Amino acid sequence: MSILLSVQGVTKRFGGLQALTRVTFDLPEGQILGLIGPNGAGKTTLFNVINGVYTPEEGRIIFRGEDITGRKPYEVAHRGLARTHQIVRPLNQLTVRENVMVGACFGRENHLLHRAAEIADEILELVGLKERAEQLAGSLNVAQKKRLEMARALAAHPYLLLLDEVLAGLNPSEVEGMLNTIRAIRDRGITIIMIEHLMHAIMNVSERIIVLDYGEQIAEGTPQEISNNPRVIEAYLGDPNLAKRLLEEVS
Repeated sequence: MSILLSVQGVTKRFGGLQALTRVTFDLPEGQILGLIGPNGAGKTTLFNVINGVYTPEEGRIIFRGEDITGRKPYEVAHRGLARTHQIVRPLNQLTVRENVMVGACFGRENHLLHRAAEIADEILELVGLKERAEQLAGSLNVAQKKRLEMARALAAHPYLLLLDEVLAGLNPSEVEGMLNTIRAIRDRGITIIMIEHLMHAIMNVSERIIVLDYGEQIAEGTPQEISNNPRVIEAYLGDPNLAKRLLEEVS
């Protein structure tokens, strides 16, 4: 299995704050990789380094064999890397279909409007929003906006999809539906990294987990290995209930 993404010794600082310290991992094609850690651990910062929002002080990002370190986000998007954001910001005055068309027009293949509309309809069916295609995006509820954010990223036809807390704010049935969608995306050949605080969900859907704490990579392994790792449990002891659930939900 070939390596799609290689993060090599990535360090990021903001003034005197060390946000990431020598984070290193390889991601093979076709995997779902979970990224967890307490609040402020550096998870979203790592996403921002991978997709070009931030340039690291040290280290490299290799994507499909190319060094993309410091490339602008639009350049990274054209190479087949898409992401969602923790705070969803749809284009509220456009329809749901038009929002997804934006992803197709400015993604890896730069489609013209006619083809972008066809792609949008296909993706909306995948994420369960086909019946809302003509609604204004601003009229959707939270769960639907999360799916729209994902659809817009998918319309870019990425090789790698970064999902930043797509389950936050969803009820249990919505979470289960979103997990099924994420598995369906993986089954289409798209590799996924997902940040999530909902432990039972990320442990259930990921093949491997990486744990960050204060910007340091403290563990990497299967969900079962991670749930039994003393450093991981210690990192979550600031929230005893979370540590307890981490153990119970994958046992």
